[in-house]
Formats: sequence, C-alpha cells, structure tokens
Amino acid sequence: MRSADNFRERQPDLQERSPRDPAPRLKRRRQHSAARYRVGTRIRAARLHANLSQEDVAEQVGLDRKTIYRIELGTIGARLDWLVEISHAVGAELADLVRE
Repeated sequence: MRSADNFRERQPDLQERSPRDPAPRLKRRRQHSAARYRVGTRIRAARLHANLSQEDVAEQVGLDRKTIYRIELGTIGARLDWLVEISHAVGAELADLVRE
C-alpha cells in the first residue's frame, strides 16, 4: 500500500511542466466551444420555433435525444451530415444555423 507522501512525491510539480503545456490548446477549445454553443443555440431556437421536441428531431435525424441535447448545449460538435438533417427537421436553412 502506498503512503500519501509517496504519492505526492510521484506527482509532477507545476514548475516541471513544459511551457507548451495545455494553455494554447485550451484557448482553441474555448473558441471552438463558443462556436458550437452559438450553433447549438440557433438549432434550439429553430427547433422551438417549429414546436418540436428534442426527441422529435432526434427521431427524424436518426440520432439519440442525448446527442441532440449535447449539440444544442455545445458540448459536442455536429457533423456536417447531422447539421443538414437537423436543418431539414427544424425547417431552417443550414446557412442560418451555422452563420457567424
């Protein structure tokens, strides 16, 4: 059984990390997450305007309701083919959903 001191000794010190550690990647992730969030918000607004539930859209698109939820939340990025199917399901133009 390892002691707590032994465990702490094996953990890398923050100063030992290289200067290239996650900061640049995190910044890019935040930017991408913001873009996914904006697209998801537009998808949600179009879905609600069409009086559709997430289950309705998921059924029409062939995805799970949880996947639609995650796309709307911006947790995951939607593939292009999903976006095309979602735009058809909610009756919106694809360009309107993904515009900047």
